Formats: sequence, structure tokens, C-alpha cells
Amino acid sequence: MQRVGQHNHESGGIRSAKETTARIERLEGGMMDLRIRPVCDNDAEDLVQLSLLAWVPIFDSFERILGLNIYPLIWPDWRISQRAAIETVCKEGEKTRVLVAELEGMVVGFLAYELNIKDKIGEVQLLAVHPEYQNLGIGTELNNFALNEMRASGMKMARVETGGDPSHAPARRSYEKAGYTGLPLVRYFKDL
Repeated sequence: MQRVGQHNHESGGIRSAKETTARIERLEGGMMDLRIRPVCDNDAEDLVQLSLLAWVPIFDSFERILGLNIYPLIWPDWRISQRAAIETVCKEGEKTRVLVAELEGMVVGFLAYELNIKDKIGEVQLLAVHPEYQNLGIGTELNNFALNEMRASGMKMARVETGGDPSHAPARRSYEKAGYTGLPLVRYFKDL
């Protein structure tokens, strides 16, 4: 059995030959090699486990904001819906491209994006970094790698949506570091 984030990447199923290595500095001060690569067929469970850990603060925040009446109507069990979403994007082939970040052979983050060839827009669908590896620049590296792939695919614009609540501050920082411009929007909910 593998630890969360541990991965054996010997299986086939790689969707692209592209990958990169970046140097990041751990909080303890040592440099580490971050490898960004396409998803493999056997990555799905690692990505599910990583995202469930990373998104606990987000869904806790949503529950506090929306309250006990509205929250369960939208997310009766967010863990089940998020598991299904990640398993789906890992299987979608060319529709959704998934990038995986590894540090010392451990899966520590991922980013999923889609290309709209007609409108020439790339859109980030999902981004997660393992809580123990957040604030090291991994999300920014994943974003930059995805933006380069979007450019190479002929996209003229990239977009992403994220929350404005405090739990999404790391995601917003990552997108801003990658050069995205935010447009404040508000979504309202009313208990009936």
C-alpha cells in the first residue's frame, strides 16, 4: 500500500511526453527538485487522497459561510463528489489534461485544465497541493507549466474561477503569481 502522495510512475497512459523539473526551496531552507509531468493511469487514487486533504479547509469554510440549511443542499457529501470529479478528469484523455507535481517521488500536487479550441481559451478546472507542501510555489509552478502548454496549443487566453473566501487565499495567490488578473464576482444563496 502506498502512502498518500507516493507514486510509482512506471505505468503507461501518459498523455504527453512533456515534463519539466523546477527547483523549489523548502521551508527548512534546502532546495528540492519539483517534477511536473502528465498524469499516469494509476495516479487517480493519489490525486483523490491529496485533494481530499487539501480541500477540507475549503469545504469547512463553505459550510460556515452558507450555514447548515444551504450547505448540505449543494454538497450533501463533498468527498464523494470530489472523488468522482477527480476520477473523471484523470480518465478524460484529451478533453482534460492533468499535470502532476512530484517531490522526491511523492505526488504533492496536481492541476487539471481544458482547452476550448474554438474560442482559443484554456481553463483551469482543478488545482490542489498537499497541505504539507503548500506555500512552496508548487501551485505557481503547476500554473506556469499549464499556461505554457496552453500557449503551445494555440490558446489566446486562460481563465480560472476560485473562491473569494479566506480558505481560497492560497489559490488566489498562486493564480496571481502566474499572472492572472482577478475580476471580483459574487454568487448569492438564499435559504427558502
